[in-house]
Amino acid sequence: METSLLSPVFAFAIYGVLVAILVLGSRLAAMRGKSSPAKVAGYASGEEHDSEPAAPGYRPFFVVALFFAVLHLGVLMLGTSGLSPLSIVYLGGLMMTLLALILG
Repeated sequence: METSLLSPVFAFAIYGVLVAILVLGSRLAAMRGKSSPAKVAGYASGEEHDSEPAAPGYRPFFVVALFFAVLHLGVLMLGTSGLSPLSIVYLGGLMMTLLALILG
């Protein structure tokens, strides 16, 4: 009995029952309101929203993501390798890559 309580299937069933009780209890406790157009309208502090998107695309985000990916993987490679002339060449290449990403 003690090992069956620790099994993932049994734990998932217990959590499922607890979540169902929580959802049903919160639905009963929630107040009902009157529907109005203001409840489904967008809100931006009383101002009209811009017709153009805030960011023109995902390119700036990809550059930042690639910068951190190269930086983290490069540090991981340098941290796990021994200090050798090849690792210094690798560090130089890593610095050039990061510089190219910064300058665009």
